[in-house]
Amino acid sequence: MANTPTGVHIDASANRFVIDLDGTEAELLFRKRAGRLILVHTEVPEALSGRGIGGELVRAATAHARDEHLTIVPWCPFARRWLLDHPDETEGVTVDWDTQPPPRDADA
Repeated sequence: MANTPTGVHIDASANRFVIDLDGTEAELLFRKRAGRLILVHTEVPEALSGRGIGGELVRAATAHARDEHLTIVPWCPFARRWLLDHPDETEGVTVDWDTQPPPRDADA
């Protein structure tokens, strides 16, 4: 994937974007459904906090959505906030701000 930021790779079997630094992994979990890239959860361990890792993961997801012509659905609160704070990063990508995640007890 040419537009993925350096250090981010896709672990397609686990549906996640991953950055591995100093033996510690940060991840952005996603689902692909019917032309949509649903951003589910961003996890950055304390050891990697403060380095902009979460933003790099969302940036990689955005680049992937752009390359694959997918609509981004930001269910993850961090990803949603990051995308709102960086509107230039969503250029050329459709973002579905309205679709909400299912209730926690629903079978997703």
